[in-house]
Amino acid sequence: MTGLPWDASYHDGPAPWDIGRPQPAILRLAFQGRFAGTVLDAGCGTGENALLIASLGLPVVGIDVAETALAMARKKAGERRIEVEFVVADAFHLERLGRRFETVLDCGLFHTCDADEQAAYVASLASVTDHDGTLYVLCFSDEGPDTGPHPVSEKELRAAFTPGSGWNIVAIEADRIQTTFHHVGAPAWLATIKRI
Repeated sequence: MTGLPWDASYHDGPAPWDIGRPQPAILRLAFQGRFAGTVLDAGCGTGENALLIASLGLPVVGIDVAETALAMARKKAGERRIEVEFVVADAFHLERLGRRFETVLDCGLFHTCDADEQAAYVASLASVTDHDGTLYVLCFSDEGPDTGPHPVSEKELRAAFTPGSGWNIVAIEADRIQTTFHHVGAPAWLATIKRI
């Protein structure tokens, strides 16, 4: 998968999902101490969530296919004097990173996968997540008015992350994703998933 369509999203001002700060749901997780060990931010965009987590003293790798977004993230990291490793990588081939992570964050990436891509993406996540590691997925929900693009049902989440694919869902909670086009955010799911 090429990053060109995603990269173009950052050329004429902020992408609709780039709110210039961490997502409130990720802030809550961070301040509850839910991130541990080395953290992967899959689909990190301009890096706001990765920078937040790294500011807590954790080693963080942020990956994306959009090189323009990663350049913006690196610039922010330098200006804020926060150490984060931002890498161009394909989320469907995370094993190519040659690393493993205790915590993985997917904020807005899972819901971009078509149904036939989800199994490959879930397997890719499993290939880099430590056993008993934690994955947090924040994705658009199909419940409620004013849903975001590509909303996901709770059933779809549960079907993707099964013991057969190496995962155990701990919790799926209703939440919100802030965007530049939703006044109060869009309905979302925040899933806590353990690698088995």
